[in-house]
Amino acid sequence: MSSNQHDYSDALSKSILFFEGQRSGYLPNDQRLTWRRNSGLSDGWTHSTDLTGGYYDAGDNVKFNFPMAFTTTMLAWSVIEFGELMPPPELRNALVALRWSSDYLLKSVSQLPNRIFVQVGDPIADHNCWERPEDMDTPRTAYVVNAPNPASEVAGEITAALSAASIAVRSSDPGYSQTLLQNAVKTFQFADMHRGAYSSNDDIKNDVCPFYCDFNGFQDELLWGAAWLRKATGDESYLSYIESNREPFGASENVDEFGWDNKIGGLNVLVSKEVITGNMYNLEAYKASAESFMCSLVPESPGQHVEYTPGGLLYKPGGSQLQHATTISFLLLVYAQYLSRSSLSLNCGSLSVPPDHLRRLAKKQVDYILGENPMGLSYMVGYGERYPKRIHHRGSSLPSIVDHPGTVGCKDGSVYFNSTEPNPNVLIGAVVGGPGEDDKYDDDRSDFRKSEPTTYINAPFVGVLAYFAANPSFS
Repeated sequence: MSSNQHDYSDALSKSILFFEGQRSGYLPNDQRLTWRRNSGLSDGWTHSTDLTGGYYDAGDNVKFNFPMAFTTTMLAWSVIEFGELMPPPELRNALVALRWSSDYLLKSVSQLPNRIFVQVGDPIADHNCWERPEDMDTPRTAYVVNAPNPASEVAGEITAALSAASIAVRSSDPGYSQTLLQNAVKTFQFADMHRGAYSSNDDIKNDVCPFYCDFNGFQDELLWGAAWLRKATGDESYLSYIESNREPFGASENVDEFGWDNKIGGLNVLVSKEVITGNMYNLEAYKASAESFMCSLVPESPGQHVEYTPGGLLYKPGGSQLQHATTISFLLLVYAQYLSRSSLSLNCGSLSVPPDHLRRLAKKQVDYILGENPMGLSYMVGYGERYPKRIHHRGSSLPSIVDHPGTVGCKDGSVYFNSTEPNPNVLIGAVVGGPGEDDKYDDDRSDFRKSEPTTYINAPFVGVLAYFAANPSFS
C-alpha cells in the first residue's frame, strides 16, 4: 500500500476506538466494541476505596498506573497539539478516551497527601492465567504507597497526566479542568516531598517489578511533572524548579529516547517551546538537548544517529518496537510545529533542516506502521487488507462473553492461547509491538514482544494520525 493510498482519517478513528477495548469498570451504553462487558467492578474494595475504571495497559488484565498515566499524558498532549485538526466527532472520542483514564487517576490520588494507589491486580497471578477480564478470579490487589514511602516516578507521571488533561479539557469542561489541576498540584507535592522510586518499597517491589519499574530513575518524572504544571498554571515556581534541577537530576545528558520509563526526550521538546515561542533563554539548555535529539533522527546530519531497520523503522534494542516509532514520530511533529510557528529551522551543525523534513521523517514511520514495510503488513489491527490476526490479548483471543456466557476459568483459556486460529474478537485500532530489527514479524500470539498491543503505543499515535489526516497530501 503506497502512502497516497493511506486513509489516515480511518486510521485515526480506529486508533481512538482501540481504547474502548481496554476499558475496565462499568461500560457505558455507547460502548462500540460490544464484545467487551463490565469487569473489575470490585477494584479497591479491600481498601474501602472505589478504584474502578481506567485501562488494562496491554493484553493482560492488570491496571498499572505508571504506564496508564503516561498514556493519559500522551492522549492529552495529542489533543493539545493536534485536537483542532481532528474532525469534531473524533475530538469528542479522544476526549472521552482521555477522561476514562483521568477519572481513574483522580481516584488513585484521592487519599493524598497520605497515600497513593499505584496498581490494581496481582500481575504474577494474572500472567499465570489466560482469561477474559469479565471472568477474572485472580486477586485484584490494590497496591498502595503510604507516606513517607516514595513513589516519585508514578506520582510525577500522574502529575503530568492530570496537568496535561486539565489543558486538554479546559475549553470544553472548565470545572473538571480545575479539579484535575488541583489534584495535579497535590500529587506533585507528594512526588517531590518523598523523593524516591516506588520499586524501592519492599511491600510492593516484587509485584510491580519487573513489569513496570522505572529503570531510568525517578528524577525525569519530577521534571516532567513540573514542566506540565508550568504549562498548565504559568506558575513561575515550576519554571525555577525545572531550571534549577536540570543538572542535579541528570537531565543534561543527551537522551534519544522517549517512553513510559524515560521522559527526557519529551521533556526537552516540551520545555523547548518556552524558548522557541516564549524567548525564555534561561531554558536554552533544554532546547539544545531537544535539537540534539532531533538531529540524531536525521540521517543526513553529522554526529551520532539512532538506528533504523533495513526497512526504515526506527529501532531500539528490546521488544515492542513500535512504541518508539509512535512516541518519537509525535515529538518530530510537535517540534516541527514549534519551529514552523516561529519561522525557524533545525540546525544540525552545518546542516539546516526545515520543519517539513522532520514531518517527512515522522510520516515514514507512520506509513511503515500502516503497511509500507517489508512484510506488506499493517501493524494496526483492522486497518488495511492484511494485519495481525493472532495478537497477544486475552479479551480478543477468547470467545466473547456475548457468544460464550459460561465462565472461562484461569487455565481454561490455554486452549485458545495455543490455538493457531485467528482471534475471534477484532481489537480494532490496536497497534501491536511490531517487528524485530530484521523487519520480520510472525503472527504469533505467544510472542508477546511482537504481538502484544499497549495503550502507550497508541496514545501518541492519535496525535500523529490527526496531523496526517488533516494534511493527507503532505509528502
